[in-house]
Amino acid sequence: MSEPKKTRFELAIVAKVREMRMQKGFTQEYVAGLLNVGRAFVGQAESPNTPSKYNLNHLNRLAKEFECSPKDFLPDGWIEEDNWIEE
Repeated sequence: MSEPKKTRFELAIVAKVREMRMQKGFTQEYVAGLLNVGRAFVGQAESPNTPSKYNLNHLNRLAKEFECSPKDFLPDGWIEEDNWIEE
């Protein structure tokens, strides 16, 4: 099994966007239209196995449509990553 192409932090954001998208009943195709990207991009952004991800402008636009704050997509606290070097 391949390692995820996104960090834990990025995966947490993707999971929240996906959860909220599904709660609203929005398809990947609908979200793609909002962001002016292809549906494949949204599928790749939601997959841990591709490096594609939402940028801050995407999150801002999604927040408008989801009627929330962009910060609602962020985890409540920091998330430790495997590649952090402790001193």
